[in-house]
Amino acid sequence: MIDIGVNLTNGQFKNDLEQVLEESFASGLKAMILTGTDLESSIECLRLCETHSEKYPNQLFCTAGVHPHDASSWTAETKTELRQLLENPAVVASGETGLDFNRNYSNKEEQISAFEYQIELAADSSKPLFLHERDAFETQFDMLRNCRDDIPQAVVHCFTGSKEALFAYLDLDFYIGITGWICDERRGTELAGMVANIPLDRLMVETDAPFLLPRNIDPKPVSLGGKSKGKSRRNEPRYLSWVIKKIAECYGMSEEEIAQATTSNAQEFFQLPNLNA
Repeated sequence: MIDIGVNLTNGQFKNDLEQVLEESFASGLKAMILTGTDLESSIECLRLCETHSEKYPNQLFCTAGVHPHDASSWTAETKTELRQLLENPAVVASGETGLDFNRNYSNKEEQISAFEYQIELAADSSKPLFLHERDAFETQFDMLRNCRDDIPQAVVHCFTGSKEALFAYLDLDFYIGITGWICDERRGTELAGMVANIPLDRLMVETDAPFLLPRNIDPKPVSLGGKSKGKSRRNEPRYLSWVIKKIAECYGMSEEEIAQATTSNAQEFFQLPNLNA
């Protein structure tokens, strides 16, 4: 199994990062991609990969980019530093980038501008795009369609959109990342009903930890102390198997088949070393 989206720089992991890594790889996870969401976190993601490379060789990789929420922070220096980060072999994608018109923490013009620059970085570095999109499908799709010949590949991370959006992204030959959203019986039923439309060779899996804890986990995770003593809501890479379990049910396939397919896809997409599923 390969988790293609993990936010290990999030403050929820600051006190037990080593334990999280150990438990994740002990669970059967073969590799994970740490998500850079702004310049600072992208630099920190690479530092974590390098710091732990001896203990976990060829198992930790990262992206470098600026999330649309942080697009207002974009400067000329940001582009220069991201370009340098993308030269490192441990940095395997440009992003997380895209458009998010749901909350508009950065205005639309700032988001579009930062996205355009990161598309350019992906093309120049010959590395794929790690995409975010929320309530911005038409604008984002038009931008990507117009530059499709320039970028090597893209994955729509944490896909939760409509069937129209799914088929449109697939028509661009993009990959689709599925998270624990699909395990949510309250809001993930639409996704569960259409996920099997994704060709197996375009499917990847992710936890988006510490967010989107799969609701099908049994028994439920327990927090060991502090203010959150009791049930834990923190997602971790070791719970990726529960996402795979739900996807397997939707496809009518075995969990092993889904794990093998998604592992192979992630290896090819991110140009990772050959690992066993």
